Amino acid sequence: MSSSQYETTYEPYESYGPTEPYDPPAYGGWDAPPSDPDTVDTLPYGVYETPVPPYEDTYRPAYEVPVAELPTIPGVRAGAGRRAARRRRARYAERPDGAAMRRLLPQALVVAFLAGGTTAFVAKDKAIELTVDGKPRTLHTFADDVGELLAEEGVAVGAHDVVAPAPGEQLASGDEVAVRYGRPVRLTLDGHRREVWTTARTVDAALEQLGVRAEGAYVSTSRSRRIGREGLALDVRTERSVTIMADGRARTIRTNAATVADAVEEAGITLSGMDTTSVAPGSFPREGQTVTVLRITGSREVREERIPFREERSEDPSLFKGTEVVDQVGVPGVRRVTYSLRTVNGVRQKPRRTRVEVVREPRTQIVRVGTKPMPTSVRGADHLNWQGLAVCESGGRPNAVDPSGTYGGLYQFDTRTWQALGGSGRPQDAPAAEQTLRAKKLYVRRGASPWPHCGGRLHG
Repeated sequence: MSSSQYETTYEPYESYGPTEPYDPPAYGGWDAPPSDPDTVDTLPYGVYETPVPPYEDTYRPAYEVPVAELPTIPGVRAGAGRRAARRRRARYAERPDGAAMRRLLPQALVVAFLAGGTTAFVAKDKAIELTVDGKPRTLHTFADDVGELLAEEGVAVGAHDVVAPAPGEQLASGDEVAVRYGRPVRLTLDGHRREVWTTARTVDAALEQLGVRAEGAYVSTSRSRRIGREGLALDVRTERSVTIMADGRARTIRTNAATVADAVEEAGITLSGMDTTSVAPGSFPREGQTVTVLRITGSREVREERIPFREERSEDPSLFKGTEVVDQVGVPGVRRVTYSLRTVNGVRQKPRRTRVEVVREPRTQIVRVGTKPMPTSVRGADHLNWQGLAVCESGGRPNAVDPSGTYGGLYQFDTRTWQALGGSGRPQDAPAAEQTLRAKKLYVRRGASPWPHCGGRLHG
């Protein structure tokens, strides 16, 4: 039985043992006293206590031994011998009735210290319920705030993740901390594509979190489908009100159709032949949109049209000013044009050209333009009344032509005579001054005979 489990009061030294106080080995410490033979418990049968070997009485109280000479006992902290010596000096200095109190005081202080440390230890420990992506667990932690707790548990969060309370919030025992991971959703909503982030774990919850009106909507996947951390692609078409005008009647329907053509079909309207709609059949039907069905009948018409010819003009210094000679007469071309004729809802539309085919290419007209200065006089003919002759022959009109088409100009030249006098083309196309010049030359050659009815005016 260990001597550290009970206390023994010392009797006067002269009543037993040697005359010097006996300092026993450290059974329960340096200052443990010997047991009283009369009060020590009887050992169980078969258990023998090791006899104490003979010893030399060299005992000296510990407070009389220099500190440096005190032995070191394994397992006992440095300085324990000094503290034990001080305790023995104090014990022997006090009265016998205060010895027990002096021995109990250090033990009470140790118990109080341990109790205080345990209280502080317990106060730092917190029971926290941590829910990560919907999976709860209860744990104990010494973390001071949410961020420290997440770091301690190895929970990494990103910009699109949600932590409640916030990472900087202080923790107390009984708190609940939730971490919801963000998931990318490639959402096509009513034809508009965008990428959004959600912390919802199912499609239905994501639609609610994103504020998408799901009642009557088309969803490309099951609403109960779970969304993994990698996200998913989601096509949603909400229900819309669309009015279809066809055959003089309006039909308003609620639809989540992907195209106008699908909405028209849902309204029970059939498109046939060239029929179409007022908006592109493949476009997305919008809320409140009105779509008109166009009943179209049509035919084709082929027409032949002239292609105008070009004219090339060049200057000729051998010709008098105002004189033009056509070296190559222009010829128009011919093209064959196909037109589409349509009637929309009974109203005939403007023909639409659908095809052009050239049948004959046009031929360019080539013209020479005179630049030579025109002479104004002819000897022997300048003094005559040429104005009177012109009035008599053509009424004074340079472009006049007789009813037969044979004679033309101021002086009614025939083409053969005109060209023999140096003129080009037709006389009625030449300037008035050139016509008068050619007439004077003709008079010098033949007199007034070319004008048998009006020649007498030259001298009048």
